[in-house]
Amino acid sequence: MKMIVGLGNPGKKYHETKHNVGFMVLDELANKNQATFKKNTFEAEVAEFFYNGEKVLLVKPQTYMNESGRSVGPLMTYFGIYPEELVVIYDDLDLVVGKIRLRQKGSAGGHNGIKSLISHLGTQTFDRIKVGIGRPKGRQTVIDHVLSGFDKEDQPMIYQGIDASVDAVMHYIEGNDFSLTMNQFNKKGE
Repeated sequence: MKMIVGLGNPGKKYHETKHNVGFMVLDELANKNQATFKKNTFEAEVAEFFYNGEKVLLVKPQTYMNESGRSVGPLMTYFGIYPEELVVIYDDLDLVVGKIRLRQKGSAGGHNGIKSLISHLGTQTFDRIKVGIGRPKGRQTVIDHVLSGFDKEDQPMIYQGIDASVDAVMHYIEGNDFSLTMNQFNKKGE
């Protein structure tokens, strides 16, 4: 079994904001695999599908970004998911809009959703797909930047990043090791 978690904030107010790019990737994955999200008792929306006989869970925590681990930790326990079966997709300020970067471990890098996951899981070793949202422009604060939508000129690039993330997840769940997926997709973006 594999668990793919997209980080974001619940509600229409945040629907297509930069901080919700993880949710946007999961929506595309669900659409591609005819999976439907349903609320569950772990403060998350969960969709599931089978690929080559293996169950894949798509998880969108509904706890708000800063408390993502509060939902993901108990879900992993319930389903018997190990950290090496987890992939987390989230936004990254330090990557240009739409660029993706795959990693197998590391610190939170200032990302509060990842801080929460590390705190609840007790490890920094889990697979990640970071999707670039770029830095704030002008005098815009980081908070205003991540909670705003994508500029019209950035939309083609973010959709390319979402598509590349979906392709990376599909490559991984087709039975490829995450390190192979990382090597292939990090090279594509260079």
